[in-house]
Amino acid sequence: MTRDEAIRYILDKASARNLTVEILASEERELNIDTHDGRISEFKQASNGGVGLRLVEGGKVGYAWTEELEPHALEWVLDEALENALLQDEDSGFLPTGSDLGRTDLLTEGLSAPIVEKAALARNVEETLKQDPRYDKTQTVRYVEREQQKEIASTLGARGGYRVGMAGVMSSFVMREAESIKQAIGLNVSKEFHNLDPTVTAQEVLEKTGRLLGARPLATGRYRAYLEPHVVGQLLRVLIFSFSGKNLVEGRSRLADKLGETIASSQLTLLDDPNHAQGTNQPFDSEGTPTRQTVLIEGGVMRSFLHNSWTARQSGQENTGHASRSYKGTLGVAPTNLVIAPGSGVTVDDGVVVTDLMGVHAGANPISGDVSLQAFGLRAEGGESYPVENFVISGNLFRILESITGLGAESEWDAMTNAQSPLVEIESLSFGGA
Repeated sequence: MTRDEAIRYILDKASARNLTVEILASEERELNIDTHDGRISEFKQASNGGVGLRLVEGGKVGYAWTEELEPHALEWVLDEALENALLQDEDSGFLPTGSDLGRTDLLTEGLSAPIVEKAALARNVEETLKQDPRYDKTQTVRYVEREQQKEIASTLGARGGYRVGMAGVMSSFVMREAESIKQAIGLNVSKEFHNLDPTVTAQEVLEKTGRLLGARPLATGRYRAYLEPHVVGQLLRVLIFSFSGKNLVEGRSRLADKLGETIASSQLTLLDDPNHAQGTNQPFDSEGTPTRQTVLIEGGVMRSFLHNSWTARQSGQENTGHASRSYKGTLGVAPTNLVIAPGSGVTVDDGVVVTDLMGVHAGANPISGDVSLQAFGLRAEGGESYPVENFVISGNLFRILESITGLGAESEWDAMTNAQSPLVEIESLSFGGA
């Protein structure tokens, strides 16, 4: 049975039993090609998928999923979702009224290329890395490719689908200069295979890591801080916890009563953009709600949380189209691509340019906003800069938002964090070093 036939089969069975059901079907394909010393060291190609049901009976919600698309499995998954719903105590669940969403192909022929060309791309990246005299050894150079087809349907009228995908090269290697050693990690992605340039990919990570070789200890103190886009993206992934409508409803958001209030510097505008040209795109969310750009902070003022239909109803706010779930999962809320609007420009003067953070998940508290994180960077003073290491930055994310004193005029996309940001200047941060 095809995926479309399975969806129609479940809808017919559910309608015949007067059941309210939402079906999320997904099929994913992945390709990994690892190279080492000019040869393919590992080749992996796999695909998986299935259908997941969300069923509401008397306000109670039940989930079930299957990867087998035969009648007996589809009837079992419908029965299982109903049984799971009846076991619940919470009875405020519902499915939103759906609509015809159409089918959108956001990938087209972007990944079309022979396997040999994809392997050659990874080999060429490794060869370019080795040309740098500071190159020491390769850990991984990998060509990665992902493609996903998503379909949604419900007994309340939702029906649609879309296809997305990306290609990229990830590199992990060691750079050495005298006794100084640095771990280098790079990632370059595109929706078009032929837009990936092995020379540019290699040079970007060589430049970003090579500037940190020969680092000195940083003296403890408070410094003006300049956060590079990758670091901003790392911190945004912690901060976004408080913008989740789910966390708002569950009483875990520090921003619960801050809508319409100033929570950051007037220079800051933060938004979530599901249609970002370089990011992960989706024309509708996991409930079939059409997606759109959502402004979270505008000129320092908080404008919105991120909501699915249930969190919006529970909080009395607008559904922003940020429902998230896999066919195996339950309903949640998630951002897509976070974007900080650029500013009038920043001049790096006396202070510390923070280039990377380590252990963000362990050293950052998403509820309180407190952070204590090992970092790497460059000390700027007297018109010059030099690399520094062995230091920790400490502070509170919500106070850091208030302490923004400048935003760069140019912004940069960071594929590792799905975020775009300019250089962000912070008036003062605590640095614990030597």
